[in-house]
Amino acid sequence: MNGAVSSWDLSVGVDGPGTRFVLFTAGCPLRCQYCQNPETWRMRDGRQVSTDEIMAEIGKYRRFISVAGGGVTVSGGEPLLQPRFTAEVLRRCHESGLHTALDTSGLLGVRATDSLLADTDLVLLDIKSYDPATYRRVTGGPVGPTLRFARRLAELGRPTWVRFVLVPGLTDAPENVDALARFVAGLGNVERVDVLPFHRMAIGKYERLGLRFPLAGTAPPGQELLDRVHAQFHAYGVASS
Repeated sequence: MNGAVSSWDLSVGVDGPGTRFVLFTAGCPLRCQYCQNPETWRMRDGRQVSTDEIMAEIGKYRRFISVAGGGVTVSGGEPLLQPRFTAEVLRRCHESGLHTALDTSGLLGVRATDSLLADTDLVLLDIKSYDPATYRRVTGGPVGPTLRFARRLAELGRPTWVRFVLVPGLTDAPENVDALARFVAGLGNVERVDVLPFHRMAIGKYERLGLRFPLAGTAPPGQELLDRVHAQFHAYGVASS
């Protein structure tokens, strides 16, 4: 089984619990204004790698990530653009006793089989916005598939962390945050919401690729805005970090 891969790396505390081996697949159907990985947009720009190669690479770090309470996260890009490859990596990691996580926008959630999700210990679900108009403005796509996937994860009882990027003037409207908090609170399987402050650290990547970063003129959120958003989630009994 081969897949198009952009890169892999080790991370701590951002892509699931503990120290993790993160596999960045190539290809994504969305074009989020704040995307930090524009190099992963096109599948054809990725490198063809077999699952055997991936497992061999993971094996180099297995003891380290296990002792550190971590595991393997399949990210992107959008890993569900390559569902068979993603499923195979998750299955082999899960069967070998490694904690597994899937980082997805949920747009292609219908491509995730129940068996793929059974091999996924944690879903990192990026809900860019609850409001459909804002979601389309942020990503260029519809929010409906993501919300349907979130409900399916709840029905299956799959542990989920929701990720929400807070962008001043784009995703920060009180009614948008409130609606998302209400939705998440009603699911029952969401362990926490990660409120991720927007930043501009990817500008250099865009310049090297000859691309314009759409939010170059947008400042990161201040502490007052972050406090307000956390308070909105907490008001619905949702843990946020």
